[in-house]
Amino acid sequence: MSETNPAATAPVTADAAPHRYTAAMAAEIEARWQDFWDAEGTYAAPNPKGDLAGDPEVVARPKKFIMDMFPYPSGAGLHVGHPLGYIATDVFARFQRMTGHNVLHTLGFDAFGLPAEQYAVQTGTHPRVSTEANIKNMQSQLRRLGLGHDKRRSFATIDPEYYKWTQWIFLQIFNSWYDDEAKKARPISELVAQFESGERAVPGGRAWGELTEGERADVLGEYRLAYASDAPVNWCPGLGTVLANEEVTADGRSERGNFPVFKSKLRQWNMRITAYADRLLEDLDELDWPEAIKLQQRNWIGRSEGARVDFPIDGEHITVFTTRPDTLFGATYMVLAPEHPLVEKFTPGAWPEGTHDVWTGGHATPAEAVAAYRAQAASKSDVERQAEAKDKTGVFIGAYATNPVNGEQVPVFIADYVLMGYGTGAIMAVPAGDQRDFEFARAFELPIRCIVEPTDGRGTDTSTWEDAFASYDAKIMNSSNDEVSLDGLPVVEAKARITEWLERSGAGRGTVNFRLRDWLFSRQRYWGEPFPIVYDEDGIAHALPESMLPLELPEVEDYSPRTFDPDDADTQPETPLSRNEDWVNVTLDLGDGPKKYRRETNTMPNWAGSCWYELRYLDPHNGERLVDPEIEQYWMGPREGLPHGGVDLYVGGAEHAVLHLLYARFWSKVLFDLGHVSSAEPFHKLFNQGMIQAYVYRDARGIAVPAAEVEERDGAYWYQGEKVSRLLGKMGKSLKNAVTPDEICAEYGADTLRLYEMAMGPLDVSRPWDTRAVVGQFRLLQRLWRNIVDENTGEVTVADVAESDIDEDTLRALHKAIDGVRQDLEGMRFNTAIAKVTELNNHLTKVGGPVPRTVAERLVLLVAPLAPHVAEELWRKLGHTDSVVHQDFPVADPAYVVDETVTCVVQIKGKVKARLEVAPSVSDEDLEKAALADEKVVAALGGAGIRKVIVRAPKLVNIVPA
Repeated sequence: MSETNPAATAPVTADAAPHRYTAAMAAEIEARWQDFWDAEGTYAAPNPKGDLAGDPEVVARPKKFIMDMFPYPSGAGLHVGHPLGYIATDVFARFQRMTGHNVLHTLGFDAFGLPAEQYAVQTGTHPRVSTEANIKNMQSQLRRLGLGHDKRRSFATIDPEYYKWTQWIFLQIFNSWYDDEAKKARPISELVAQFESGERAVPGGRAWGELTEGERADVLGEYRLAYASDAPVNWCPGLGTVLANEEVTADGRSERGNFPVFKSKLRQWNMRITAYADRLLEDLDELDWPEAIKLQQRNWIGRSEGARVDFPIDGEHITVFTTRPDTLFGATYMVLAPEHPLVEKFTPGAWPEGTHDVWTGGHATPAEAVAAYRAQAASKSDVERQAEAKDKTGVFIGAYATNPVNGEQVPVFIADYVLMGYGTGAIMAVPAGDQRDFEFARAFELPIRCIVEPTDGRGTDTSTWEDAFASYDAKIMNSSNDEVSLDGLPVVEAKARITEWLERSGAGRGTVNFRLRDWLFSRQRYWGEPFPIVYDEDGIAHALPESMLPLELPEVEDYSPRTFDPDDADTQPETPLSRNEDWVNVTLDLGDGPKKYRRETNTMPNWAGSCWYELRYLDPHNGERLVDPEIEQYWMGPREGLPHGGVDLYVGGAEHAVLHLLYARFWSKVLFDLGHVSSAEPFHKLFNQGMIQAYVYRDARGIAVPAAEVEERDGAYWYQGEKVSRLLGKMGKSLKNAVTPDEICAEYGADTLRLYEMAMGPLDVSRPWDTRAVVGQFRLLQRLWRNIVDENTGEVTVADVAESDIDEDTLRALHKAIDGVRQDLEGMRFNTAIAKVTELNNHLTKVGGPVPRTVAERLVLLVAPLAPHVAEELWRKLGHTDSVVHQDFPVADPAYVVDETVTCVVQIKGKVKARLEVAPSVSDEDLEKAALADEKVVAALGGAGIRKVIVRAPKLVNIVPA
């Protein structure tokens, strides 16, 4: 549902005031000033050196680097919800310029990804063509909003000169390893030197010189921060590609297309982000981020202290990680993830004698049972597999392991509630203390041994228990052998004692584990950055030299990966690049003569380009290096209050808490370790804006209908004669409730849209869109215009009077507004800043008569960050020839900010008995005397004694009678 404001769009008639602020006038003013800003380079932020160097006086100012999260240029264009954050950062950036800062504020485009590729598949249009058209449309929409971006610094991730450096960073990561002793990344060449010299032992015990080239590559692959491995992935045959976890729904299907997704093992590129888990956790404490985002990252990284325990089996062992080694005596079975690489090794040809029927799943052999169960587990997502409410399933693999603390033989199962991504992919099951293990044990008739004294009265007979008993406060029982006893110990002491025994006996060791998994970095798609990797005839990966970058995407006729029967899990990806044999098979000289190589045919994920884009904004035209060190130090280097450096303000949605933000932090730390940047963190301050919501209207079938065509009658909603439901939700084209900024700009102007979006409520909360309410901000601008400009003549009406001749009420209203707006803009409380501007403007309207020039000018400066076009126009009309953008923001006179008196409430027994007008600076002692002398207070006390007087000067006195 939408309504326009007829007054805003009505044509000017002979009877109308010819110089009234209308939508038509707003459009003319806004277009003219946007052209002026572009021509003058108003928003150019000078660097200290290089091709973007500028005025040394500006460079010498305090700097502010303000960023929005990378937008993806959708073909649908923007709706009014998209610019919320962009307008907010623009207002804040304008305020920072006016308070003496050199401000870097620009916007690029994150343009690789699946949507453009799918559009190409459907239409045959090259993804670059459609993407560049989308970028052009988005740039036009954003320009109309008057956003003050330094356009010299803009780029798209699909520009070869940009992704050259994305590929270069990948190679820095590929050619690095993490030194656990130094706690930092180091060049892989230094690791090779350690192996060659014997300083570091080669895994397996052989000398480095005895290894073949392939063996050396395998060894280094275990250390590299970017490595290829056979990894369990989400394989979607219906789409022909591997999907990230976030692209899989809770019911194990693809988010796009709703195809089945299977767990499969494929050779994929990974980033060893787990090496940085501790640093990613520790450095969160120094970041100015919302606590909710920090908590999400901490939970995602999932640091836990415990022990690794080896369970012997067939001359080898299965290693588990447990946070409760004190419960080892209660482990009565083991569970491996279905994908665990040891499953085949320990699965015998026949069932052992005495195998319970319920353990076999009805299969004749362990191999059959394992194969069937693996197929079943492969069709489920990780979320499904770990759902608490589902029935526990699994199958015995036909083997037993030995519990190292008591020598008991415990059966080994596979079950889908255990994942390869956490710990070792194997668990020791203690059913008495874990609800999932308890349910599994009951389902498979396995022993449940009480090893922690219950404190809830249930007793130690587990056959009577209805659920597990987990406690960190109870004492350990039934947990001793000839060498160690935990009986009677509290949990913390028991954990320490059993860990010491495990290490002494060689059965385990204390360790730290993380929930965080290495980052799967391959996609079977066309529209992404090519890997700068080639393989020789032996399958060994080689990095391309920097001189061969960028490795550009080739032209292909078919952009789609090969798809398969959606239900056929036994298929393998075939990427679009793999079909271009002329590009894939090449002869290159990598320093040892021309040889034949085969290029990597996967592409990087869409996250790659957004991992470092803040650095490209700094030095966008540098073709020789990632970023000039002096320029990076200037904008992002560590300084007081920012111990790890980074962007001063980063605004975007909370949905990127543990993906983009975590990945970008990882890349920053690698680049920092290798000496390429001075900032170990990319974003120092993070602000999550809320969402602009809109009502969604659905018919009886649940199908969304056009919101603009819905009518409200008698408290109900109707579309084409049919009653429809209404629910507040997201705004979007598919929901048929999108309102474009173009529509609002046409009806009211961009300044009105900016004011409305900032005035809707606090920036960090969601708020409903109401087109009918936009007119309120339009009227504010009309009143502002009338206070300065005569609507009939177009002449400025302000009065040239001395400050001393302005009435005190107006001066107080002005300086209170200046003080309040300044504080609100600094704190990004834009809604309350607009309220204070409105209050001042209304005061001037009520006073009547010409507005004093000095008051009008400062009012325009207050408005300038919020509504820049009308502010520029009024500033020029007031006789100034320079842009309002770089004027000093007004400073309040403290004498007019403090009220002459404030109201003090006097309470007796919590009830208000009097109100006193007192000086703001009144002392507690004087305020108490005044309150006790007040006639109403004296009467209310009625001669009663006083036990206590509580004074909170200057606003409260609370009297407690005896």
